[in-house]
Amino acid sequence: MPYLQPERYFSRISHINIERDLLACGFRCVLLDIDNTILSRATHDVPRDVGLWLAQARDAGVSFCLVSNNWHKNVHELANRLSMPIIAKAMKPLPVALFAACSMLGAKRSETVMIGDQLSTDVLAAHNAGMSAYLLAPLAEQDLRHTKYVRMVEQAILGGAVPEGAPQPVQASMADKSAAQNAFAQEK
Repeated sequence: MPYLQPERYFSRISHINIERDLLACGFRCVLLDIDNTILSRATHDVPRDVGLWLAQARDAGVSFCLVSNNWHKNVHELANRLSMPIIAKAMKPLPVALFAACSMLGAKRSETVMIGDQLSTDVLAAHNAGMSAYLLAPLAEQDLRHTKYVRMVEQAILGGAVPEGAPQPVQASMADKSAAQNAFAQEK
């Protein structure tokens, strides 16, 4: 698997099926990015569906550790609110923080998946550490200036891939297209 290609790509964390996409794949530990993965940059809140998913995953036996390049006190406050260990100043895509997170959880790399919203930090860090990575579409379009530029490059790498759980574009049938063309021609 190429280093910048995630194993799976989801529209939101709540679209990851805990039984099928985590536990059945052998993942009992999840390393989680924070900004625009579980915490919206637009509202600075954990969306309701994300909080519910985290609770359900915990109830199913999944262990978590937050792994963030952020170093501000708000990430530590979030970790306290969620009762999760955290590694801040992670310096992703370097793998050292992911190794430390696995050690904190008592987890093997083979039973751990990194979940985040960026190819260049989260997915690359996971692959550098020899782990699997699930990519999420960002929770909000609002982002840091440098991240917006990185996202343009990442979109080119993804090549138009549609995340699982995203609404599918409606495909018009040939009959629909023909009817539309006839209606347009009659208007002229």
